[in-house]
Parts: sequence; structure tokens; C-alpha cells
Amino acid sequence: MSARNPYYRGPTSDHFDGTRFLNPAGEPETDRSFGDLLRWRRSAPDNKWPSSIDVAPVVPEDRVEHLRVTMVGHATLLIQIAGLNILTDPVWSDRASPVSFAGPQRVTSPGIALDALPPIDAILLSHNHYDHLDMASLQTLHARHDPLIVTPLGNDVIVHRHIPKARLEAGDWGDYFDIAPGARAHIVPALHWSSRGPRDRRMALWGGFILEASGKRVYFAGDTGYGTGNIFRTIGARYGAVDLAILPIGAYDPRWFMAAQHCDPEEAIRIMADVGAKFAVGMHWGTFKLTDEARVDPEQRLAAGLAAHGIDPSRFRALHPADVVDFD
Repeated sequence: MSARNPYYRGPTSDHFDGTRFLNPAGEPETDRSFGDLLRWRRSAPDNKWPSSIDVAPVVPEDRVEHLRVTMVGHATLLIQIAGLNILTDPVWSDRASPVSFAGPQRVTSPGIALDALPPIDAILLSHNHYDHLDMASLQTLHARHDPLIVTPLGNDVIVHRHIPKARLEAGDWGDYFDIAPGARAHIVPALHWSSRGPRDRRMALWGGFILEASGKRVYFAGDTGYGTGNIFRTIGARYGAVDLAILPIGAYDPRWFMAAQHCDPEEAIRIMADVGAKFAVGMHWGTFKLTDEARVDPEQRLAAGLAAHGIDPSRFRALHPADVVDFD
């Protein structure tokens, strides 16, 4: 790796300048200055979340042939389809942070205990922020399940530094990997950014995934803003109608700071339409207090947005930890 980019070295492209990755041309800029951060913190409302919320964890079946999704918390979900068990952005740690004594602390315990997981075949790892790439959880999952990890470029180097024997496939937007016979994961664009520290901003790629298995398509968006909406309309046109979209609906206030990198519930509804999703579930809310909105605001705004568009609320649910939803 180059001295300038410790994670990835490769040819330049329309979203890689030789050192840093970029969002697609024409989309809003995600970089924020230290002054922007101070402005946000000075104006942040005193909007406290509860310190803890009771969760009755569930024990999943070992294998499921149809499509089932179980919410663990935040962006961690168990997708069961065609007899496969796939985790998204697994975080079981108490804090989304590089240290164990500070940083956002979870207020909901995991909806599935680590010890209660079925055999995990694959992990879809969207990017390297600490609320998505949790090394302690990945180490435990590797030791117990040895899953295949599919991730955008550069994140493989980060994981291999801590888990040298991890099975990893890293690719660019548009690349795909077979995770089992008849099951394929495509890496697709997202509007976001990356960093593990103060000096590596946008040096590893971020993205979402289209999972194809058993004749169905599941879209896991990872972290994303909405921007112009072009990337979502392109995903819908390229891959075809989606059976289930797993979309972020939280961590969006204040909009002047967050809009380019995190969509709000109304924008998530637009993404659902853009990718032609039959059903959607909301994630990335209610577990870690990352931004200014009240804890229940994403769920309430999602319900209001669905009603305003005349969409049956059963088509787009905000998932709570331990929620289990079947899509037959």
C-alpha cells in the first residue's frame, strides 16, 4: 500500500483519485470541517435518550428456506434465505467506538445473543465506521463460524490486520462475489464516506449490496444519503425489482450536517420506490444515539411519510431489536 493510503492501491477511476475515494459526480459533498463539527455540537438540543430499553432476545432457527430477517440492532441484521445465514455490519459491542470506555453506547441489547446465532455463512460489511465495522464482533464471529466477508475495497486490509486468516472478498462498486451455489452478493454505490481515525478519511470504499438467492433480491443499503437519487434509480434499473430493501432511517439531524451522508425516513421511502422494492425494513435507528433526533422520531416520521404517500404500513416497517419478519 502507498504511504498516503494504507488500505488500497489501485488505478484511478471516476470515484478514486489515487489516494481517496469519492462519491459519484454531481452528488453533495460529505466532508465536514472541525468548525462544522463545533457548530453542530454548540447548537445540539438537549435531547436525551433512555439509558436502556428492555429487549427479549430471540433464538433463530438454524436454517430457513424462504426469506426471513431478524433485527439484532442498528445496522446488524440476520438475513436467512435459501438455507443461508448472512449477517450485515455485525456489531455486538456495547459502544460504537475505537475505545471501550467512551463513545456512543447502545441502549438496546442485541436482539440475538452471539451465543444463539445459527451457523453464519457470510457477512456483508458496508464500510469501516465503528458503528458498522466492529472488530471485536468480527473476531468472535471468525473464531466461531469462519464466515466469508464481502466488503468494498480497502476494508479487507483493515480486517486482516486484526484477523489474518479471515476469509475476505473485497471489490469495487459493480463487482460481485458468489457466496454459495446460487447466491451472489453485488457491491453497489452508497453516498457516504469512511474513516477509522483522523488521517484516513475516504481511504477505504463504502457501499451497499444487492444479494441474489433463490430467485429473490435483497438490497442492503448500508449508510447512505439520498442526494440526487440517481444511484438508487440506477440500482433499480440495473438489477431489477427488489423483493426487500433494508434501509437506514435514523441518524439524520441536523440536516445541514447529515443530509449528504444519512437519509431521513422520507428519503428512505423514496429509495424504496427508486429500487422498486416490494417491501422494506428500517434500520440504523434506536440503538446508538449518534445525532440529534429523538429516539422515536424515525419510526414516527416513517409512519407519517407512508401515510402521506398512501403506502400500506406493512410494506415498510421500522424494525426493533428481536423483530422477526418473514417474506414468503
